[in-house]
Amino acid sequence: MNKQQLITDLQTNGLRLVEETGAAGRKGGAGPSDHKAVTVEGTTVMVPVYTGTAARSPYTATLDAATEAVMLHCHDEAVAPVTFPQAPKFYNLMTADGVPYWKIALLHSHDVLATTVLQTCMRYSDAATSCQFCAIGQSLEAGRTIARKTPAQLAEVAEAAVRLDGVKHMVMTSGTPNTSDRGAAYLTECARAIKRRVDLPIQAQCEPPDDFIWFERLKSAGVDTLGMHLEAVDPQVRARIMPGKATVPVAYYYEAFAAAVKVFGWGQVSTYLLAGLGDDLPTLLAACERLVALGVYPFVVPFVPISGTPLATHAPPTSAFMLPLYRQVGAMLARAGLSSNDIKAGCAKCGACSALSTFEEVVGC
Repeated sequence: MNKQQLITDLQTNGLRLVEETGAAGRKGGAGPSDHKAVTVEGTTVMVPVYTGTAARSPYTATLDAATEAVMLHCHDEAVAPVTFPQAPKFYNLMTADGVPYWKIALLHSHDVLATTVLQTCMRYSDAATSCQFCAIGQSLEAGRTIARKTPAQLAEVAEAAVRLDGVKHMVMTSGTPNTSDRGAAYLTECARAIKRRVDLPIQAQCEPPDDFIWFERLKSAGVDTLGMHLEAVDPQVRARIMPGKATVPVAYYYEAFAAAVKVFGWGQVSTYLLAGLGDDLPTLLAACERLVALGVYPFVVPFVPISGTPLATHAPPTSAFMLPLYRQVGAMLARAGLSSNDIKAGCAKCGACSALSTFEEVVGC
């Protein structure tokens, strides 16, 4: 099994931890929840560890008492040694008013600082509007974060993460507030404060705002790349899985993508596509073709069912589904000259929640 296949299989099946072998994984919240960062064959990826699927995974990681090395096994057969990034040093600090830094921002993968600037969403509390896969409120309810991170707090933590742990770029996402800018205004304020404090590439993530002038304002404030996440493409899938977000037409997202690329540049705008929510392979590939033609990086990620959400028992996609999807999207990216390496900041730059970056290939002249 090559590295591409191994990472794909590991992310779709998850990892069953026979015993605690490294830094704790993350439960609930936004972003890669119920995951653990794992470095395998030199690549750090986020792997589900707290899901129902992971509990039944053929993959296990065990500590060799003699060598103190951690070995990945599949059906009890040794596959490869793995390591887990250590908890960052900035986690040990807290603000002057007593808020631990790790409640303000977290380390994703091994060198990415990530935060949800507003840990509430206008859609989350109503089943008629909430995204069925979302766990944004879980970490807040559990006291693992705070509802609103101030620009000053974010700047303070970002500076420490760069200085103490060598963080290379930052992701700022947000629950969607009940404002027409869809969170862009607050992300602008936060980015400006961070860039005044530390020179750190930033990706902002929000729904398409009512006025595309916000893209220029985000850019002027110091945002380097923009993420606007479709998650699913087929209108029926969207209406079933994310009824609130589905009221924003896919056509409007494409208008926003085109406008954002004009501001941020070719390859500096991205979108999440969650494979396994119901979109079939032709639908996903057609969407990726259209996105790539616009200069938008389609960050294809296998859906991970998160505990405590309505989709907790929804099966993730199989490797047999993901591998041809990755191969064909990887070829599209190469033909268009889009590469995760060229993205200045963000989830697609990090790439740890997907195997897609390993499928970016050189297409002959």
